[in-house]
Amino acid sequence: MRYDRTTLANGLDIVGEYNEEALSMACGFFCRTGARDETAAESGVSHFLEHMMFKGTDRLSYDDINKTFDAIGARYNAFTSEENTVYYGQVLPEYQERLLGLLSEMMRPALRGSDFDMEKNVILEEIAMYADQPLCVAADHCRELHYGGHGLGQRVLGTNESIKALTRDQMADYFDRRYASDNLTLAFSGRYDWDAAVAQVAKACGGWSPSGAARNLASVVAGVGATTLRYDRFQQVNVYLMAPGLAAQDDRRLTASIAAAAIGSGDASRLHWALVDPGLAESAGLYHDEEDQNGTFSGVLVCQPEGVERAVEVYKAELERAQRDGLTADEVKRAQRRFGSAAVFQAESPLSRLVSVGMDWVYRGRITAIDEWLERLRAVTVDDCNALLAERPFDKLAMVSVGPVGEPSSSI
Repeated sequence: MRYDRTTLANGLDIVGEYNEEALSMACGFFCRTGARDETAAESGVSHFLEHMMFKGTDRLSYDDINKTFDAIGARYNAFTSEENTVYYGQVLPEYQERLLGLLSEMMRPALRGSDFDMEKNVILEEIAMYADQPLCVAADHCRELHYGGHGLGQRVLGTNESIKALTRDQMADYFDRRYASDNLTLAFSGRYDWDAAVAQVAKACGGWSPSGAARNLASVVAGVGATTLRYDRFQQVNVYLMAPGLAAQDDRRLTASIAAAAIGSGDASRLHWALVDPGLAESAGLYHDEEDQNGTFSGVLVCQPEGVERAVEVYKAELERAQRDGLTADEVKRAQRRFGSAAVFQAESPLSRLVSVGMDWVYRGRITAIDEWLERLRAVTVDDCNALLAERPFDKLAMVSVGPVGEPSSSI
């Protein structure tokens, strides 16, 4: 592996992890913006804007963009989260110039009013689609309960009300502030031509202006409690749980991920044996999510309405047992192997590795080689995990249940 990095005069970071043995290359723009960076009046604009970036530029139409991706055989897409919006593609190395040129031009969209009005209906349909998915409903409400008024509790899609009220000018203003050169990172992975890429990007993107875009990094005051939302149209109960975790910049974040995996990830986890194997739940899991200067443990539980009270009782009892008694060395080792294997499998693909490279830079300002990452993972001990669990993060638990349960007056 070789690691590359340069920064243009306007603040645009360009980074890469070169792999001579790769048969393809991938690149993508990582914009440090998402739902947490929106005002209440802008709720959902980051995700809406992601759609608009594919609608065309002053020179290229929507059809031009899609036909060009197809002509070079690209695998491409984009995604928006609470903190980042990412646009990426993977091609054979000989198409690097065309892929990079297309992505660079897309980063300066036309934002035509006619496209905005049409795409607004698409976003509203997407909101309606997710409203029919009980786990998504539970997750949205649980984030609001856990984060309170913090930006991380805002919905990525926004709401019907916020999207209907959003204007094209509001989106353009948000774009100017957040898609500035000093709030973007261009990442590469696989077998790319670094010198050619830097020269091309300097010519295409060197004229972009910085904005000094900031992010509110106020600490989260975790909300606690349990809420039940009655939805009679759903057949099962979906429960979402959240508790305070560790930030993306915390050196113990791998410890948190391993502890969560031992408790609730995979067929050998505690939650599987306590809930899924005996038939108390269809699924039960626990994961750790790192965020900018914050982190969370997130859990899911899906079961039948008549068994939800017992299932929740068992789930919470397993969390308490882990905090009180800790994990065993064997549980930690097995979780490390599962976690490590999944990371290595993903690293074999330049496109999968691209996301790791880009996020590593956005959050920590460095790229961690997969070998170094594995060393850190293997260095985590059972004592490390148990020390973290002894801090009792699950005492501050937020929980939302969605399904045909609860009082009729809470029906939605």
